[in-house]
Amino acid sequence: MAGVPVVFSEVLNLQQLGIPETSIKHGLTTMESDRWIVSVEPTQVTLVDLQNQAQVTRRPIKAEAAIMTPATNILALRSGKMIQMFNLDTKSKLKSHDVDSPIVYWKWTSATNLALVTAASVYHWSSEGTSAPVKMFERHATIGANTQIINYQVSPDQKWCLLGGISAGAGGGVNGNMQLYSADKKVSQPLQGHAGAFCMVNLPGRDDPAQLLVFHEKKVDDPGHKLFVMEVGRDPSKGAPHRLPPTAIPVPAEAASDFPVSMVIDAKDDVAFLLSKMGFVYMFDIPSGKTMFRTRITQETVFVTCAQESTGAIFGITVRSGKVLRIGLNGPNLVPYIVNTLRDTDLAIKVAGRLGLPGAEHLYTQEFERLIGSGQVKEAAALVAGSGTALRTPETIARFQQIPAQPGAPQPVFQYFSTLLENGKLNEQESIELAKPVLQQGRPQLMEKWLKDDKLACSEQLGDLIMPVDTAMALSVYLRSNCHPKAIQCFVQRGEYDKIVPYSTSVGYTMDYSSMLSQLLFSNPQGALDLAKGLVSAEGGPLIDIQATAEAFLSSNRVQETTAFLLEALKDNKEEHAYLQTKLLEINLIGGAPQVADAIMQNGILTHYDRAHIGKLCERAGMWQRAAEHYSDINDIKRVFKNSHQMNPEFVVTYFGKLNREQSIALLKDMMSRGPSNMQVCVEVAKKYHEELGADELVKVFENAKATEGLYYFLGAIVNFSEDAVVHFKYIQSACMLGQFKEAERVCRDSNIYNAEEVKTYLKNAKLPDPRPLIHVCDRYDFVDELTEYLYLNSLLQYVEVYVTKVSPTKTPQVVGKLFDLGANEDFTKRILMAVGTACPVEDMVEIAETRNRLRMLQPWLEARVATGSTEPGTHNALGKIYIQMNKDPKAFLTNNMFYEPKVLGPFCESLDPSLAFVAYKKGAGECDDELVKISFTHGLYRDLARYLVERQDLELWSKVLTKEEPAEGEAEPDAEKEGQRRQLIDQVVEWALPESESADEVSCTVKAFMAADLPGELITLLERIILQGSDFSDNKNLQNLLILTAIRADHTRVAGYIDQLDNFDAKDIALICVSESHMLYEEGYSIYVKFAKPEFTVDKDEQVEMQVLAIGVLVDYMKDLDRAKGFANQVDEKPVWSKLGCSQLEEKMAAEAITSFINAEDPSEYVKVCAEANEAEIYTELIPFLKMARKSLQENLLDTELIYAYAKIGNLTDLEVFVNGPNVANIQTVGDRLFSESLFNAAKILFKSINNNSKLALCHIHLEEYREAVTAATQANNVSTWKQVCFACLKAEEFRLAATCGLEVIKYPDHVDDVVTHYSDLGYFDHLVSLFEQGLGLEDAHIGIFTELGVLYTKHVPEKVMEHCKVFFSKLNVSKVVRACERARLWSPSVYLYMADKQADSAVKVMTEHASAFDNDQFLDAIVKVRNGEIMYKAVNFYLTMHPMLFTRLMEVLEELVDHSRVVNQLRRTGDWALQIGQTYLKAVQKDNLSAVNEALNELYIEDEDYESLKKSIDKFQNFNMIALASK
Repeated sequence: MAGVPVVFSEVLNLQQLGIPETSIKHGLTTMESDRWIVSVEPTQVTLVDLQNQAQVTRRPIKAEAAIMTPATNILALRSGKMIQMFNLDTKSKLKSHDVDSPIVYWKWTSATNLALVTAASVYHWSSEGTSAPVKMFERHATIGANTQIINYQVSPDQKWCLLGGISAGAGGGVNGNMQLYSADKKVSQPLQGHAGAFCMVNLPGRDDPAQLLVFHEKKVDDPGHKLFVMEVGRDPSKGAPHRLPPTAIPVPAEAASDFPVSMVIDAKDDVAFLLSKMGFVYMFDIPSGKTMFRTRITQETVFVTCAQESTGAIFGITVRSGKVLRIGLNGPNLVPYIVNTLRDTDLAIKVAGRLGLPGAEHLYTQEFERLIGSGQVKEAAALVAGSGTALRTPETIARFQQIPAQPGAPQPVFQYFSTLLENGKLNEQESIELAKPVLQQGRPQLMEKWLKDDKLACSEQLGDLIMPVDTAMALSVYLRSNCHPKAIQCFVQRGEYDKIVPYSTSVGYTMDYSSMLSQLLFSNPQGALDLAKGLVSAEGGPLIDIQATAEAFLSSNRVQETTAFLLEALKDNKEEHAYLQTKLLEINLIGGAPQVADAIMQNGILTHYDRAHIGKLCERAGMWQRAAEHYSDINDIKRVFKNSHQMNPEFVVTYFGKLNREQSIALLKDMMSRGPSNMQVCVEVAKKYHEELGADELVKVFENAKATEGLYYFLGAIVNFSEDAVVHFKYIQSACMLGQFKEAERVCRDSNIYNAEEVKTYLKNAKLPDPRPLIHVCDRYDFVDELTEYLYLNSLLQYVEVYVTKVSPTKTPQVVGKLFDLGANEDFTKRILMAVGTACPVEDMVEIAETRNRLRMLQPWLEARVATGSTEPGTHNALGKIYIQMNKDPKAFLTNNMFYEPKVLGPFCESLDPSLAFVAYKKGAGECDDELVKISFTHGLYRDLARYLVERQDLELWSKVLTKEEPAEGEAEPDAEKEGQRRQLIDQVVEWALPESESADEVSCTVKAFMAADLPGELITLLERIILQGSDFSDNKNLQNLLILTAIRADHTRVAGYIDQLDNFDAKDIALICVSESHMLYEEGYSIYVKFAKPEFTVDKDEQVEMQVLAIGVLVDYMKDLDRAKGFANQVDEKPVWSKLGCSQLEEKMAAEAITSFINAEDPSEYVKVCAEANEAEIYTELIPFLKMARKSLQENLLDTELIYAYAKIGNLTDLEVFVNGPNVANIQTVGDRLFSESLFNAAKILFKSINNNSKLALCHIHLEEYREAVTAATQANNVSTWKQVCFACLKAEEFRLAATCGLEVIKYPDHVDDVVTHYSDLGYFDHLVSLFEQGLGLEDAHIGIFTELGVLYTKHVPEKVMEHCKVFFSKLNVSKVVRACERARLWSPSVYLYMADKQADSAVKVMTEHASAFDNDQFLDAIVKVRNGEIMYKAVNFYLTMHPMLFTRLMEVLEELVDHSRVVNQLRRTGDWALQIGQTYLKAVQKDNLSAVNEALNELYIEDEDYESLKKSIDKFQNFNMIALASK
């Protein structure tokens, strides 16, 4: 597209990347920026990475829509009402939300905000945090639910929103409506238009950028399209908002029905692109609102667009085909296009100046000269400022300087510079020329302001101008202009020596620092120090010799400066600077500044100096701590530590951490030997380093120094953390020695480390006045017997009582046992027991007493425990044994006591009294059932056992006593004794236990047990006596249930009688059991449901109906008696019953009967199955009433669809048309296709007409032979496939005029031309075919295929028109195809013409040489000189000699400069002598080249003709020939 102001290209094709055509459309494919394209397919989401060579990633995600953020890799997915966000980089889910209403449109308005549009509202949802979508505003009435949303924009300040959509208009048009919403004012303004966008633009004459809304307007009653540019959101205090008058958009006439689909802003160039549905693109200049260009880039609709911020270009994707188009501004062509095509000089100047584009230089010059000539200085300055660099030259400055100033007005040159400063930055020359007068006027503050605002271009010359006035400002200029020597000079003048080296290093500038440093050392020592610091700290290493510089400072007696310099120089602490580090410390220690040396050593920045030497110097200076730090020899250390009393104790403690183990122990011994004054610090050292030095060694140090107190304090600090048994023992020992019994007791009580045997032995031998440490040791390590013996023998009986009461009451049994063994007083033992009370463990105490035959001695203690409320089983077990042995009312005890253990006292009683054992076992409440059964069988306690079993209600226990045992292996019969015991027990239960019971649960459990034991006869007899013969349990529901169930299982002949006689049983449950597969008592189940459906048994109406439904369920589901079921349904006439009957009839394929039942039930729930069965049975008349009934309560697609189909099948087209034109939710397209496939074209026609499916409507008209109506429908469909089908149908019906109308529409598409030709040709309508293509020549968008095919048809059917057609329409022909057609038709002249016109001279010559009818001498001569194959020229020579010898001379005149004349002569010789004669004229013409072959041939001809005169001239003039051969002739 050379010469036009846009560049256009197809950069990608989504179909070629494997994205299906069905996914490339609005809503499924999105492109929010030039980074990603996202497309949703049925089973996956495809991501195209445009930043990575269009790499395709497919993720197995099912979603309705997907959209990627413009700047990050955050993907939003939508499925139904669920929306989610995922971070693809971290592969994590960010957030999700369930929306209340379906999303109809969404778009990222920024990198973090997703806009969601529903049918009623607009929401914003941030990808940051966990917040839910926030409602922004309601949709305006003009952009309601019937509007398809296609665009949403948010202004840069986030305060304005623009929502846009389209809707169907009158006459098939498309209306556009937009809603402009102000977030601050909460108000909306409706706009009539299709597309708009926000942008930020810098307008001339304004400091603040303008936030503009650019939008398209198209009112319904106005055919014109307009562009509006208006500012929104400007602060009124800053002035009125910018607004341009609306400008007309030049829509071409052929696009009258076209409408915009998107507007994209090129923010880089302040240009707006408007794309339309028909593929037109319009380019607007935003500041002026003018249209700069219009073109059509595609025949397809671009459905999604976005801008490329880096280049200003825009991207768009075409629907279905998936072409990714790129449209951008063609800068070099824009201004020339505006000048030459638009002829808008003003716009060209403004655009060129704003964008810095070429093409307007001459315009600027002309305008500048005009303005200067007319005295418009200000306007001329503004022109220069807006011209880019075109007029910013020294000549322009000179022109303004030459203009004389007007009275009362500033100098023109100042006006010029002022204008330039307002619009941008001055160049170097302008800056210098402005600085000269400003500095002369003494106004350097202006220069400073301009420099601060970056309005001046800095240079060395500008700095030189400023230097005499302001050094700081000059320095700033030199720094910006990289004038290094001048900058350093400024640093020196300003005394900023510390900045010289960093600056020089940063810019890579080198200079002689040594001489500068030497000069400063005497004149400015501080400056010299600053410079030296900078030089020694320079990047890349010191720039001076450190030692020499230090000596230079010292030679001037500058100790302080020397110190400061060396500190800076040696800060890296390098080993090679060891001497200098030593020197630095030495000059301060010797020079009277030890505090400086101390500070340096304190900081630790120097580590490589001579430590021994410095240590001695520190010792001389009385710096004992520093001296100690520098010594490593233990003797030196001991010497210094003689002054440890002058050292900081913390230092001393810390210092020991630097010594090894042997040195530390030696130093500690030395310090301890100097008396108790060092004991405290030694204790602190021992505390801190006991792990490194060893507790054993430290204990020895203290013990050798006889420092028991020090040892106590040392061990006291570590004993709580130490795991050394020696430490704990020594601490206990030292505590006892110092009388610290409390501390000794604490360690003995709490420590787990000491050796218990060792400590026990020490404490026993020490015979302490307070034995509590020993008590704790013995108690913890189970030396109770030894402790008891020690205390008893040492008359410490009070401590025995203290031990068992205060220390360890649980050890009381052991103590009492030992006292028993020692023969202690029994009263003392009882007193101890009573003192301990309940704290003493009963079991152990009882066991010890029993083993020593002292149990009865415990009776008072046990009774006392019981009196205190003790519930311990052991206490009550022991007391029970005592009472049983004493025969002290044992039965009452066993019956009433709740706390003894039956398993303990039961066996104890068995040998004494079995009845007492039964009582004890019965008290076990199930725990001793086995023992109870055993003792009952053993001692014949059957009646007691029977009563117990009935009361227990334990089916498992019943099973044990009632179940027959299988005979042992080898025995035929079971054990007779056991069987007799079982029979006696059953008799007792039936005769006494159960009749005596007044509990229904006991009776019920007993019955279940009998059932489980397979005793149905006895059970039925018993239940009949209880229920049917009158008792308290006659109306018991459980018993009635059990009686019926027993009969069902044992004797089902009694079931019907029981159902009639009994009224209080679980009807539903019993009925279910009756109809189960295991019993199949269907009549009994049916009888139960019918009986309990009566009002006297079931009061609630709903429950009655439920019973009726269950009853009919038995008839239809189990008995399969549908006739009886139908009679029952008629009898009860309840809707649920009819519904149940209908379902069963439907399953039995009784569709008509089922439909009647569902209508009676008014139940449409099974409409899907009903429709399917009715269709299968083809009972559409019966189906229609059901569908009408169903539509009263349901609004389902299937119902309406099937109703339409039923109307069509029975031919009721009147009701069909009324229904289709009324409100419905039918899938009309689907049913229409179905009717069409079944040849019900009249019905299908009504359906397709209602949904404007003109393509299918046209086909219906064809099948109905309504050809004129078919053409009308095809016109409305405007689809090539439809046109083609209608065309062929009309042609078959010999409706040639209608066929031609359709055919003209078909041949507009090149791909379908062959089909038209083939069809016409197969039917033999060649004249009509030629006429059709002749009409096609007049089509507005006639393509090359029409012209080509007409040419081919002419060759077949109208050959006389071929030549004329080729000449008139050559430029529109596919030459190769027409040529082949001409050759097949043997039309050689047109073939030659086409070859020549197509510059195929070789082929043209070939045709003329092979076919005489095609030969034309002039045409041949014109062609022969253009051939590419030189051999053809020589074939032409032979052709002319053979066919046209009289024209040979003319041929050679044309070929004279192109052929090899020697070869031509050889051809003439081979042809014959006559050929040489014919070629004589040619040979004479080329003899000037003096070729031997030519000379010899001519000479031979002269000899034959005896033309000696000519021969003589030839020989004299041209001597290149074989003279001997000529002489011989």
